[in-house]
Amino acid sequence: MKSRKPWEEIYPLLDEDIKKAIKTFNFPTMTPVQAATVPLLIAMKDVAVQAVTGSGKTLAFLIPMLQLLKRRAKEQVWKVKEVGSIIISPTRELAVQTNTVLTQLLEHLPQFKQCLLVGGNSIEEDVKKLREGCNILVSTPGRLEDLLTRKLDFNLPASVKSLELLILDEADKLLDLGFTASLNTILSYLPRQRRTGLFSATQTKELQDLIRAGLRNPVVITVTEKASQSTPVTLDNYYIVTRNDGKLGTLVSFLEENSIRKALLFFPTCATVEYFSIVLKHILPQKLSPVLAIHGKMKEKRQKILDKFRNSSSGILLCTDVMARGIDIPEVDWVLQWDPPTSASAFVHRVGRTARQGNQGSSLIFLLENEEPYVEFIKLNQNVYLKQLSDSATTEKIADIREKLRSLQKIDRATMEKATRAFVSHVRAYSKHECSLILKVKDWPLGSVAAMYGLIRLPKMPELKNQDLSDFPQVEDFDFDSVPYKDKQKEEQRQKKLESYKSTGVWPGKQIKIRKKPTEPWSKTKQMKEERKIKRQKRKNTKQMKIANNQPLKKKKRKGISEEDMEELAKDIALIKKLKKRKITDEQFDKEMGLCE
Repeated sequence: MKSRKPWEEIYPLLDEDIKKAIKTFNFPTMTPVQAATVPLLIAMKDVAVQAVTGSGKTLAFLIPMLQLLKRRAKEQVWKVKEVGSIIISPTRELAVQTNTVLTQLLEHLPQFKQCLLVGGNSIEEDVKKLREGCNILVSTPGRLEDLLTRKLDFNLPASVKSLELLILDEADKLLDLGFTASLNTILSYLPRQRRTGLFSATQTKELQDLIRAGLRNPVVITVTEKASQSTPVTLDNYYIVTRNDGKLGTLVSFLEENSIRKALLFFPTCATVEYFSIVLKHILPQKLSPVLAIHGKMKEKRQKILDKFRNSSSGILLCTDVMARGIDIPEVDWVLQWDPPTSASAFVHRVGRTARQGNQGSSLIFLLENEEPYVEFIKLNQNVYLKQLSDSATTEKIADIREKLRSLQKIDRATMEKATRAFVSHVRAYSKHECSLILKVKDWPLGSVAAMYGLIRLPKMPELKNQDLSDFPQVEDFDFDSVPYKDKQKEEQRQKKLESYKSTGVWPGKQIKIRKKPTEPWSKTKQMKEERKIKRQKRKNTKQMKIANNQPLKKKKRKGISEEDMEELAKDIALIKKLKKRKITDEQFDKEMGLCE
């Protein structure tokens, strides 16, 4: 690794209060991305920065941003409602994190006000913040677009006319999440005479298009701290090949045998996070408490859970890829992955949640027996080398954990339903894998995977058809209707529906599909088809014979509709309209239409 430059090297470019702000972070040296980017942004250059995750990009744009605002303030004082800088982040968690770092810096620059604009707060609350004054906006793209385009009492488009600097943080993720249209709208409201900084971990064609559209003669900076891999050099990457039905047992054994303070555990779907956040509390070792969960379907709760995890001395956070980008929790020493992420780039972003700012970290991915080729794939695709660890889970432990899961489901119907939803969502996510050439659903041991989820019975889904499910241990003579909800109100409603079902044979609220035509035996259908074919051929032969003998062909006469028929039709239509508007009863309708016996 190259020797890092001390912050003092750029002090001649900075005001005294910004120097004091930097010293509060106790970082004696700059990271390579900071050393390369800060002088260029201060020199009023547009930059497009590509840097490995965890490389210190946040300070790389916040320090020069404050210096640019201070420089302008010497010539013309910033008005309270005049926005000088905008920072756009792809997720609310990353926006909150950036805002927290900015708050620490602004303790030494009280003349500047900041505003955090993200989903979860009402528009009225955001407008109130803007009215009170704001020089620096930290926002997600959807909320900023909404505030710029919506007609409000506060004129935000007028406030951004003096914008000095626009920062697009995790720009590749902004495009991956489908914010292209929002970014184009936002850019249309901003002045062209501004500086722009674009920060990302990867380069894509869409990103190049954005650079051409939003930056003027940008300086492209590619800074990495790579040795022979795409992840930080202080990160050790491992994998374990588990038994097909034993991944959960392997996870528990690994956590029991290793000293882990804080860990992130990535799952493929929201439903898998929901299910395992319930069951892992009962089977994980106490040293890793609390067990917390975050996924994309959560809204306001996410920040509270993230703060709780940050403030805990130990614990494990179950999450989806909503936590894969930009989130900085220095104490995380392990990143665990339940299975290969759907895209190869997501692997690098996930493991980048540890080994940040030069700290040591480790990652571990759990692979089934048929998934071991993924090790070579991620090496070739992302230049990431994985070292193998042995699986210490015993057959007895795996069976014991499966029974614990089934026991938890048998006492709460909600847990049983969550287990099924988790399995189904996992199978469907797996079928959309980017690496589908080596990770195929048809090669996946679905019976064993269902057993590992602790399912009591297999769900009805097309992926299970024509599959060998003999490796799924059946639960014999079990009455599924006997499993109650722990929630008393929910259970009371279920019991009422169950009573109705026993007497009517139809589950209340379930729509019955009425076949328009009754089904017939296949043999009869085939016979009728042959008969129709013979009749058609007979008519065709008769027609050809008449043409050959110059005999006239009979023309079908179209029957006209009489006035009497038209009047009758009008009456019927009138009756149908009355029935729809509930002006007559069903019995009256049947009587008028002559449908009563």
